[in-house]
Amino acid sequence: MNNVSALVQPMFNMMPSPSQASCSIACNLLEILLKDDVFRPATAEYQQQQSSYWSNQQAETRPACRVLPKSPKEVAAAYLLAAFFHCNFAVKGGGHAAFAGASSIQQGITIDLQRLNSTSFNSDRNVTQVGAGNRWIDVYRYLTPQKLAVLGGRVSDIGVSGLTLGGGISYFSGRRGWACDGVVNYEIVLANGKIYNANVSTNPDLYWALRGGGNNFGIVTRLDLETFPQGDMLGGATLYPITANASLFEAYQDFVTNESQDPDAALILAFAYVQGAWGANNNYEYTKPIAKPPVFDKFFAIPTLSSTERITNITDLTVELTTYAPDGFRQTYITATFENDAQLQKKIFDIFLEEMDPIKSLNGSLPAMVMQPITQSVIAQFSKNGGNALGLADAKGPLMLINLAVMWSFPTDDAQIYAATTRVIQRSVSLAKNLGLYNRYIYQNYAAKGQDVFRGYGEESRRRLVRVSEVFDPEGVWQRLQPGYFKVGRF
Repeated sequence: MNNVSALVQPMFNMMPSPSQASCSIACNLLEILLKDDVFRPATAEYQQQQSSYWSNQQAETRPACRVLPKSPKEVAAAYLLAAFFHCNFAVKGGGHAAFAGASSIQQGITIDLQRLNSTSFNSDRNVTQVGAGNRWIDVYRYLTPQKLAVLGGRVSDIGVSGLTLGGGISYFSGRRGWACDGVVNYEIVLANGKIYNANVSTNPDLYWALRGGGNNFGIVTRLDLETFPQGDMLGGATLYPITANASLFEAYQDFVTNESQDPDAALILAFAYVQGAWGANNNYEYTKPIAKPPVFDKFFAIPTLSSTERITNITDLTVELTTYAPDGFRQTYITATFENDAQLQKKIFDIFLEEMDPIKSLNGSLPAMVMQPITQSVIAQFSKNGGNALGLADAKGPLMLINLAVMWSFPTDDAQIYAATTRVIQRSVSLAKNLGLYNRYIYQNYAAKGQDVFRGYGEESRRRLVRVSEVFDPEGVWQRLQPGYFKVGRF
């Protein structure tokens, strides 16, 4: 396999027009080159891989073949053959996007990175090299026994590469930024089929772009992550009656405003319709083993229904959070960002309740409004190591990120649910603009298909992303042949 890229590269230089080739031929050649790493729809392996997606919309998207490369060179070979035959392709890390086509492709080639699953740290134990096919549970199970951690995701089965390329909120964000800020080096297959590194001194513009720029620049095959000591910590879920919503908004506003005084704290505040009733849930996390940190005192004063709060480790906490978003359902996300204001939060919540009322009782439906802070402590980290691409380094903070997350059972309900969630965001954005409390930022990992993520980064950041794309992908392969997910808008 060492010479696969060299064999395919000359064909890439003679790329035919789309009418001269097909994805079927590309899959045939991949079966010759990569033998047991290519799977067609008739195989049991293909069916199993299709079922590994989080959302049913993704699982229902049927590629002509699925490729499971075992090395960066095999990734390059699969990509080059797809490009040569003008075959649309997708790349799957963890497969946790909600909408169809994000990490799979109808009748194209899906390059599934799950076999790029190595994990190791250096002799100084301050950098962990993580294969792009890992999920966060794999990384934490490796590091937790060593009393180490990285800036990573909070849900165990989310993929390392996808979360990080989109930004990546972490329990450690108050002190260290988002997951993209903790990457010290990317290994990546670029449009010419060659394998490069991108870091603060080598290809620094590409390094900047990959920190929030999504899948616009190549296929990341390994991430080298800043690693730090981490023992047990506080975490878990606390349930409240829905009647406590006003008190929760006031406590949330206070926490977001004052979190910079204690950046070891993090939280996720959610309101959801479960088992026939609305309820509130707060996931408190504190990165030290302290049972009642004062930063949460205003929340602790609110009467609760139940709690799983405990001193534990990050592996355990990510497994628990995964139970709130199970596989096997249709899913949608949509997001917007606002300034921190309790009265605005309450008004958005009222809009949410109104718009969700017709859909809350649909078969399998579970609508949720999830609130997460982007505090001043977090924003201050966005400038380190040359900065990231998110366009928030100079933002007027703190900010409030809202994600509407809905799961349901039947495709016949798709249109009604998409319309309702879109109306919530449209009405909330209009309200916030009128109050002077709107922020343009759109968090890529929670964005709905059709949201203009990179214009949400601001024109300065978007134009720089376009320039980097033009340098490293002059023919626009990632824009034209990998249509899934969010594009920087070159064409």
